Amino acid sequence: MPLMRRALLLPALLLVASAAAAQAVTHVNAPVVPTPGAGFSAGLVKDPRIAAVLADIAPARIRYTDSVLVSFGTRHTMSDTVSETRGIGAARRFLYGELRAFSRDCGGCLVVEYDPHDATISRFRDRPVARVVNVLAWLPGRDTTRVVVIGGHYDSCVCSVDAADATSDAPGADDDGSGTSAVVELARVMSKRFPKGFDATVVFALYAAEEQGLLGSTGLAKRLHDDKKTVVASLTDDIVGNVVADDGHTDSTSIRLYAVDSIPSRSGELARYVWGMGTIYTPKFEVRPTFRLDRIGRGGDHSPFHRMGDPGLRFSERLENLKRQHLPTDDLANVNFGYVANVARLNLATVASLASAPNPVDSVVQRRDRASGGQKWQITWKPVSGAARYEVLFRQTTSPTWTQVYDAGTATTFLLDEQLDDGWAAVRAVGADGHRSLTTVAGSGAGAPRPAAVPAPAPTPPPAPAP
Repeated sequence: MPLMRRALLLPALLLVASAAAAQAVTHVNAPVVPTPGAGFSAGLVKDPRIAAVLADIAPARIRYTDSVLVSFGTRHTMSDTVSETRGIGAARRFLYGELRAFSRDCGGCLVVEYDPHDATISRFRDRPVARVVNVLAWLPGRDTTRVVVIGGHYDSCVCSVDAADATSDAPGADDDGSGTSAVVELARVMSKRFPKGFDATVVFALYAAEEQGLLGSTGLAKRLHDDKKTVVASLTDDIVGNVVADDGHTDSTSIRLYAVDSIPSRSGELARYVWGMGTIYTPKFEVRPTFRLDRIGRGGDHSPFHRMGDPGLRFSERLENLKRQHLPTDDLANVNFGYVANVARLNLATVASLASAPNPVDSVVQRRDRASGGQKWQITWKPVSGAARYEVLFRQTTSPTWTQVYDAGTATTFLLDEQLDDGWAAVRAVGADGHRSLTTVAGSGAGAPRPAAVPAPAPTPPPAPAP
């Protein structure tokens, strides 16, 4: 699409989508100390600063980004990299340009870069080696060793194993233009409203080669680990725009989360965190956790992070329609941008809260208290830098989320009057401003060793030329 046409398209789209008003936000000064019986919110509290920003998420902006991506015809990893109007190269240059413009608007607060590596596409019969290029925007925090990653994949395909796959039309409006556009909008809003960042660094990741086997996200996960970064959480928006099933059934008011929790895990705790965020920030938009890695036989860009021990989950629309995925029928007409905006609002509340919170505690030890006849349990953990106090949580093994929250103060030990033979206990750190870390479950191995939280230099700006 010519640049002049894009410039004219955005104002028109802003007017067309003006009816999709931002979700109303109630500013609530919730108590800092939760009480037992906290429900699905699990004692998490609303930050009025974050709540006030949710209305800035604009459906028309999301539609604009997605419409430009669709205009490139295909974004297959092996498609044209030179053309300005078609293929993966045009798509990544457009995304890079958008993120750079946001950075200029916030005084250079975003560090925007191409993140390339070579990878073998094993799904093709001749196993070619492709240049896989993610597009990243970093919002540095006070601690640049800790990162919260929010991503979507900008590649698309009809996903056959033939050479023609790279040239076939694959608009990819929902899979995953919708998720990519949501992440671009998050980068715009969060850089504008939080230009000084948070405690942790936020990485807005636009992945390549997801359709060829999660190659872009695998490369970024490895890079972050090689660089000794602590990944606080990795979240991906993948297929987040369709609200109408093939039979006509409609659901525009709920979103699915996928996260492993066959035993309490860091990914499962991330899902519970998002569940709680939805309860307090977007109560009319239902969060539906599913405790498995992904849909059956499918995969997403959170998976490489989860397999490396990081908390990872996937956001995905409630009603998928396979007749409009990996086909020319995956077009703009089937994407509800008001719905995508609600997903982005939930993303924003989660990412900003996690990035504002202290690190999770390391492994939590539980020991049966013999003085009480074994009915109580002694819970111990190591102190966390930046924690003003701690909370101990409890749930029955049959409960999907935490039901009891206890204030442990500044101590690193707590006598819990609950029977852990029948339940789970966990600990989380609370910052001075009330933001809670992810919980670490006692005795489950959910808290992995983390690098010391020592501030490091911010990433250096990348060279301007596109790969």
